[in-house]
Amino acid sequence: MSERFHIFDTTLRDGEQSPGCSMTTPEKLRVARHLVEMGADVIEAGFPIASEGDFQAVRAVCREFPGAHLAALARAVPIDIERAAASLDGHPRPRIHCFIATSEIHLRYKFKKSQQQILEEAVAGVELARSFVDDVEFSAEDATRTEMDYLCRVCEAVVDAGAGVVNIPDTVGYMTPEDYAAKIARIVEAVGDRAEVSVHTHDDLGLATANAIAALHAGARQVECALNGIGERAGNCSLEEVVAITMVRPDRVPFRTGIDATRLYAASRALAECITFGPQPNKAIVGSNAFAHEAGIHQDGYLKHRTTYEIMTPESVGVPSSQLILGKHSGRHALAQRVEELGFGLLDRASLGTVYEAFTRMADTRKGLTDADITALLERLGLERVAVAATAA
Repeated sequence: MSERFHIFDTTLRDGEQSPGCSMTTPEKLRVARHLVEMGADVIEAGFPIASEGDFQAVRAVCREFPGAHLAALARAVPIDIERAAASLDGHPRPRIHCFIATSEIHLRYKFKKSQQQILEEAVAGVELARSFVDDVEFSAEDATRTEMDYLCRVCEAVVDAGAGVVNIPDTVGYMTPEDYAAKIARIVEAVGDRAEVSVHTHDDLGLATANAIAALHAGARQVECALNGIGERAGNCSLEEVVAITMVRPDRVPFRTGIDATRLYAASRALAECITFGPQPNKAIVGSNAFAHEAGIHQDGYLKHRTTYEIMTPESVGVPSSQLILGKHSGRHALAQRVEELGFGLLDRASLGTVYEAFTRMADTRKGLTDADITALLERLGLERVAVAATAA
């Protein structure tokens, strides 16, 4: 049996903090609805101390989704924690997620404080958060560049103070999978069964998803991620990638989520409409090219059996269908099918050869041919649509 882990979605918080991703309250509510409907275990609704607007947005998400498990972020300082608690006040399933940086780089240059001072502030923050809610998560910012023995001490101390989740973020995307797994294994051993170990991976080296999967193998049971992989700098671990990997490769990744994967594409589209950009075309799972084929060899194989070039169905992640894109790399098989779909009937070998020659000449000058382009080409070559016989009443 595969083991269940939790999806903590931070699209509305870390995702929104990245350039071009700021959302209004109605936009946050729209994205939150998709996250709730797909089954995200925890939704981080915002960073209430950041602005009055973000505070009110968290309040609105709480009112709109009383059944959801909602989190609000706070630095491990009283003013932040009190503001987070106020934003979640009255919600049936609140979590305060408090954090403080623990790496020597941050202690020396940002805080100018000792390890002991930071440890004490982390514990005090968790204790204060626990005075407001039962569910507290603690994050050691820049954990992956923190001295390991000290990181273990901090994690043990905050768990003793009442944190039920300890998050080990790769804040700057520095880790490789093997290195990250080793660190997570140490933390899992340190906290035992007293707290859930969570991971939050950034994509600065393109390894966010790989690092999250490695962490699951090492014992983490919460993955913090975002739709379309949005987030600070190069982004966060992509929610859709983590979910799809567990679906497609249970033999190597024997873990499962509570996510309804058929809702992934709709959620991705909704987010893209709320911010200033969508996923890159070749983005895994939800990009416009993820299920598109242009090369003739690929198209021919796909038309004979889709599994020759697709490892999952588009419908399994909510994409309406695969696409055969006709361009200069396309072959006769795909062209013949498109001609038939456009109503010009099944071409014989000679006619197809003539059409294909004209098609490739046109395709050499274009980035791709639309159905209108192909129809115009066929009509210039003198082909006519095949009349469809009326069905008898």
